[in-house]
Amino acid sequence: MRLLTEPYLIQEERSPKSGRHILAQFDDNSIVVYQAYRLAIGNFAAQNGYFGGEFSLDRMSWIKPNFLWMMYRSEWGTKVGQEVILAVKLQRSAFDEILAAAVHSKFVPEVYLSEKEWKRSLQRSDVRLQWDPDRYPSGARLPRKAIQLGLRGEILSRYARDSIVEIEDISKFVQQQHLYAKSGDWRDLLTPSESVYPVANTDVAERLGLSPW
Repeated sequence: MRLLTEPYLIQEERSPKSGRHILAQFDDNSIVVYQAYRLAIGNFAAQNGYFGGEFSLDRMSWIKPNFLWMMYRSEWGTKVGQEVILAVKLQRSAFDEILAAAVHSKFVPEVYLSEKEWKRSLQRSDVRLQWDPDRYPSGARLPRKAIQLGLRGEILSRYARDSIVEIEDISKFVQQQHLYAKSGDWRDLLTPSESVYPVANTDVAERLGLSPW
C-alpha cells in the first residue's frame, strides 16, 4: 500500500481536539481523499486510474479527506454498496478549486447575506460543503468537525478523469484495521497519516468556517 500510515494513538494525540479542520494526507502537489463504492465502480476505478464504467456523472459524488470519517460512513467497508474503499490522490490545485467553489448545504447566516443569497449561491455552485462530527475508530463522536464535499456537474467531470494522480484500493488494509478498531484496544491500530490542511486563501478559509490552527 502506498499510503503513509502511523499508529492512530500517536496521530490523535497531535490532532486538534475541537473546531473545524481539514485533516488529510497531502504533500506539495497532491492530497488524498476517500470514497467507497460497490464492486463494479470501485474495481473499475482502481484498475483504470479514473472513474468510468458504471460511475454516474449525473448524481452528486461525495469526497472525504478524513479517513476515519469515511470509515464511520462506510462502516469500515461493511456497508452494502460501499465495500470497496478507494484512496484517491488528487492534484492539490484541483482540491483548492473545489474548496473555493464550495457552498454550505445549509444556510449559515455568518457567511451569506440572506437565505435568498445562499440559495442563489447553492444553485450556481457545483460543490456542496458539509461539516459533520469527526469520529473515533469506534464510531463515537468527537468534538472536532470533519469536512465532506459533494461534487456535481463540470467539477465532478474534471475530478473523475483529469484531476486524479492515482487511485488505490485500500479495502484489505481497512479490513485488517477494522479488527483493531472494533476490539476497543487501539494500540495496534494504524491509520493514514493526516495533518491539518492549510488553506492559503484567507477569504476561502473564512467562508469555509475553518478554525485557527
